[in-house]
Amino acid sequence: MGIKPSYIKSLGLELISGYGNRFSHNFDENKQIVAEVTTIESKRVRNRVAGYITRKINTGRH
Repeated sequence: MGIKPSYIKSLGLELISGYGNRFSHNFDENKQIVAEVTTIESKRVRNRVAGYITRKINTGRH
């Protein structure tokens, strides 16, 4: 899709380091976890962070 903004990456990596054991390979589950542990108002930003985390978990690069 393209290059992710740095705030998506930094937030995603911060969530992985803090809540890494809660995240899974499933985007929908990760989306719910991101909604629970953050106060992100925007659905688009929440989905982008969850997608970034899911991609990191699936590729094993976290």
